[in-house]
Amino acid sequence: MKTLLRGGGLLVRLGGAADARLVRVLRPAALPSLRILLGVLFMWFGALKVAGVSPVAAMVAGTLPWADPHAVVPVLGAVEVLLGAALVTGVALRLALPVLAAHLCGTFLTFVMLPGLMFAQGDPLLLTEDGEFVMKNLVLIGATLALIAHAPARSRNRAPAWPLPVPSRAAVKK
Repeated sequence: MKTLLRGGGLLVRLGGAADARLVRVLRPAALPSLRILLGVLFMWFGALKVAGVSPVAAMVAGTLPWADPHAVVPVLGAVEVLLGAALVTGVALRLALPVLAAHLCGTFLTFVMLPGLMFAQGDPLLLTEDGEFVMKNLVLIGATLALIAHAPARSRNRAPAWPLPVPSRAAVKK
């Protein structure tokens, strides 16, 4: 039995070493990848709105019934393209990220303005396909908050420090 436990300890140590190596490899790329992929997603979705071919144009128009849908959808799309471009390039992140978080929070207005489109049979626990589409924005909000928390602070004397510096081995072990 002791031999089996010792063997298991070896597996645990090998697994721990592999895990630490994986963390060292992925940590420097994780946040920049998240930022760039989120930016690409917003540029894509925004471009569809600007081009007038977005599958959510009617939902956006219904959420903002006081605004002209022929103006609000392309303008919202242009804002999304700009926010996405800021994320991809890393320019003006300290401005773009909070605006993106606010925009994503605003998408939940759909649940107030179009509850019949969001909930099946009026049941708030039964989301429709559109409801799930909007609800996934909780994950995008979480990603945006993580980027806000880790975005470099700008100073007048230096350029943005993105990507973040690679942590030392000692820091990874903590």
